[in-house]
Amino acid sequence: MLPRALMLSSVAISNTSAVDTCCFNYPGGKFLSTQFWDTAPPTGPSDAWTLHGLWPDHCDGSFDAYCDPHRNYNNVTSILTSFGATTLLATMSKFWKDYQGDDSNLWMHEWQKHGTCVSTLKPDCYGPDYKPQEEVVDYFRSAVAVYQQLPTYDWLKEAGIVPSLTQTYSRDQIMTVLRQKHGADVSLGCKGNKFDEVWYHFDVRGSIQTGDFVASIPDGGKTTCPPLGIRYPPKGSSGGGSHTTYNPTHTAAPGPKPTSTLPAFSGRGTLNVLTNDDRVHGCIIGSGTWYVSGTCAKFTATPIDNAKTFTLRSNKGECAVLDGELTCSRSVRKSSVFSADAGGLLAFGNNVTFFADSVPRGWKQQGVFTEPEGHATRLRIRWEGA
Repeated sequence: MLPRALMLSSVAISNTSAVDTCCFNYPGGKFLSTQFWDTAPPTGPSDAWTLHGLWPDHCDGSFDAYCDPHRNYNNVTSILTSFGATTLLATMSKFWKDYQGDDSNLWMHEWQKHGTCVSTLKPDCYGPDYKPQEEVVDYFRSAVAVYQQLPTYDWLKEAGIVPSLTQTYSRDQIMTVLRQKHGADVSLGCKGNKFDEVWYHFDVRGSIQTGDFVASIPDGGKTTCPPLGIRYPPKGSSGGGSHTTYNPTHTAAPGPKPTSTLPAFSGRGTLNVLTNDDRVHGCIIGSGTWYVSGTCAKFTATPIDNAKTFTLRSNKGECAVLDGELTCSRSVRKSSVFSADAGGLLAFGNNVTFFADSVPRGWKQQGVFTEPEGHATRLRIRWEGA
């Protein structure tokens, strides 16, 4: 069990001015510890699931992201080293892995998107003895501590659920084992019928630095694995597909290298959004979101690979698919690789269909995702040269 220095009960507080956000995370109070099983390419030890992240969530399943641009640190390794956290860094280098091989980019992304949204990690919570950036160490130390209490591979192996190229499992088999070990249902993620992600849900009584992580039920239906025929291939096998996240929240993904031989976008242009009736309905703006009001952003497409593929950049920065969501930001260190079809439609991983929660209205923006789970609206994106 994790440390129990603070045993504060989760309570609903309507008067936000009375909330001490240094005592427990607010808003929200829920956290997800998420793990990957990447087989192609194989990532991390062959007998361990790897850590994806520790994410603060609201009780309704929504979440905040990128909460403090002033603390968008991109030098996690040097920060940990400066605080003497060499053992922590060694553990992260072994178990907190990026399937593209850029671990430091994954750590930076997790801190910027999720760590900055943990209220108990705000510098003001540390008092007069605060050392700049010590909250970064606390975030990664807590994330690793939680992960080490969740040995998914070992728990499944004890129940006879082991990686195999021939054996398949049912959702109930896997869920029953992890529920008994964790103390509550978990969220199981599959790409098709390939099992590759587990989310453990917690209520946290106190701060993430010293509080009590209590198993809780998932905040909404996040499991995407089919009832039967779930494959759990060993690492190093083809696995039936490359890594992908099953829910659009949370790792920098340059994406599978497209194989299209059709001409790519080039130069400057706009990204117009087409809905089901093939009519233009707004456009993609500089941050990568879908917008129907105001002026469309100009993007620069830079061809690569003999002009068969390309990268995109807006005035906000390079564009990448981060945890299944299109994002353009100066914090993006590695651009995703895109391609195009014959009609000038944007493609990611050779797929021209993207997804959103709904059609934006008025001044509201909608995120654009590459996977359909949880996103009811389909859209396509067409290039229009400037």
